Amino acid sequence: MTDARTWHVAVLMGGWANERPVSLMSGEGVAKALESRGHRVTRIDMDRDVAARIAEAAPDVVFNALHGVPGEDGTVQGMLDLMGVPYTHSGLATSVIAIDKELTKLLLVPKGVPMPGGRIVASESLYDGDPLPRPYVLKPVNEGSSVGVAIVTDESNYGNPIRRDAAGPWQEFRQLLAEPFIRGRELTSAVIDGPDGPRALAVTELKPKSGFYDFDAKYTDGMTDHICPAQLPEEIEQACLQLAVRCHTALGCKGTSRTDFRWDDEQGVDGLFVLETNTQPGMTPLSLVPEQAAHVGMDYPTLVEAIVAEALRVHAKEGADG
Repeated sequence: MTDARTWHVAVLMGGWANERPVSLMSGEGVAKALESRGHRVTRIDMDRDVAARIAEAAPDVVFNALHGVPGEDGTVQGMLDLMGVPYTHSGLATSVIAIDKELTKLLLVPKGVPMPGGRIVASESLYDGDPLPRPYVLKPVNEGSSVGVAIVTDESNYGNPIRRDAAGPWQEFRQLLAEPFIRGRELTSAVIDGPDGPRALAVTELKPKSGFYDFDAKYTDGMTDHICPAQLPEEIEQACLQLAVRCHTALGCKGTSRTDFRWDDEQGVDGLFVLETNTQPGMTPLSLVPEQAAHVGMDYPTLVEAIVAEALRVHAKEGADG
């Protein structure tokens, strides 16, 4: 590095996961923000030669703007660990656990984190009968951004039992996680790390204008209203903030994370459930982490710089400790 505030950052984005378009938007936003602050940026669209391309670029740090597999599941993290290159966001072990919804529950529930019940089911079994009383939710075990989520109700047009020709995640994934549907409100809270430890930024309520908060609702402008800060009772707001930090810490997240909730507002704090923690939150103009950072007075370039600075700080500390 030329000085303490100027870095050469390789922004890793794209890839071949379902979330490639979102990753490209995140990566380009990050790259432009860093360039606006005078940093040197190398944009790298993930392909099978990515290790050689990173080695050739020889950056000070990699900003991991990938979403989904293999950028979010520990694969890229392990590669960068072997290369000895600092990178943003969570490490290998955390990434492996957090992208797997079943492993996440096995780790968080014993630590007192309220999460919906449910079980892993074979997609083939859905054509014989429901795994849970309706309404229930089906989701892939290892996908993010609400990819492949279906809500099965008595009124849904999937059939009863689900028909083989009904479009849904059962046609794309061999196994699915079945969870009881929690009525109520969709909430989320971002956490960022710093020298003083993790802090939750705010709570946002997500109100899709139609349907539910699926992939399209997340990333199509105008399809979802973001209420930030969410209009909530004080005890619910504080519970969300505290749970977000607890999940971030228990999973071993680094840099930033975002924890998603469902809240049954007829049940008070007993109706609040963690759905998942995302270790690679989006950084697009519609994304929630930048929105919450702005709410607490941190503009987009400052947020990006803070994430990079934290990655370098952690890498230096681990090197000193090791």
